[in-house]
Amino acid sequence: MAHKIYIRPIALVDSPQCEEGRALRLGGSMVWASRFALIERKGRKVVARQVLGAQDVPGAIEALAPPLAAEARAQWQALARVHPPIQCGARTIRLDQPQVMGILNVTPDSFSDGGRFLDNPDVATDHAAGMLEEGAAIIDVGGESTRPGAAAVWEGDEIKRVVPMVERLAMMGAAISLDTRRAAVMEAGLAAGAHIINDVSALRYDPRSFALAAASGAPVVLMHAPGKGEDLHRDGQYDDVVLDVFDWLADVRDEAIAAGIDRARIVLDPGIGFGKTLAENLALMNALALFHALGQPLLVGASRKRMIGALSNEAPAHERLGGSIALALKAVEAGAHIVRVHDVAQTVQAVRVWRGMRDAALTDFSQLAD
Repeated sequence: MAHKIYIRPIALVDSPQCEEGRALRLGGSMVWASRFALIERKGRKVVARQVLGAQDVPGAIEALAPPLAAEARAQWQALARVHPPIQCGARTIRLDQPQVMGILNVTPDSFSDGGRFLDNPDVATDHAAGMLEEGAAIIDVGGESTRPGAAAVWEGDEIKRVVPMVERLAMMGAAISLDTRRAAVMEAGLAAGAHIINDVSALRYDPRSFALAAASGAPVVLMHAPGKGEDLHRDGQYDDVVLDVFDWLADVRDEAIAAGIDRARIVLDPGIGFGKTLAENLALMNALALFHALGQPLLVGASRKRMIGALSNEAPAHERLGGSIALALKAVEAGAHIVRVHDVAQTVQAVRVWRGMRDAALTDFSQLAD
């Protein structure tokens, strides 16, 4: 029976001086945590939980049994890891502040865009240029819908959809992410000028993907999805969705490293909306800060997801702006490094206002006055 440990930040603060320095900066982000839950799990059950201040965590770790203590030390160090920027051609994406990734679907059956850009390359290009002007740091190009029940796409068709758009974006000098789970599409997209592989199957769908990603040297986004075949939404059975997704991402991260992918190039995504119920999605959103303990930059994509409709009188996808911004800010507040969104201008504005408040908190030293 596996015995595991987790260090979950449970109290986030605006600045370290709020706690007179007794707070830990999470993942090199603009978020600090002052209290933590040290959680032990045996098999399927949580068997112990301690709530500790930041200054008390190291001592509690040393009191654990040696195997658990070693893992807890690694997680404590990972929580505080400062991540280097992502280099995308001439563009540098810094991870010490939240970044916005704009979504560009060139598919006939996207749940959100409804094929608006598939046969209209000039419209798609204008939309991408608009997202860049609105403040998107990265454009994520996808040629296959991964919504529940969507039909699989032949890789040749997917390449025909995404490569021309990648070439246009490359001419603009954009930082380009390629949303695909097929190695042939990754190869063609990278050759056309894409910089990042964003795979919703975490490189598990195509047997060639791990080797290709390692050889390319490109940054990769590994997302949690429970399904192993065509339907990534299948088999979503969890004992504890937060801890199960954490363990799954830890395993796939280690598999990627073993395949030769540089750890510094791995970004993790908890996969909001993929094979999870409303309650499970909400649990993950509330526990996002835990995932810093994996030691990788975090990407969260909750824009226009079904959970928003479920919480807002079944609002259709194009009427989920308010909920999308609420979830994006929740992710930013937990220290997510990248948020993947449809509505770039509105999200960038929200993030900039959040950033202004955070900057003000970091430069407010009134708490330290005599």
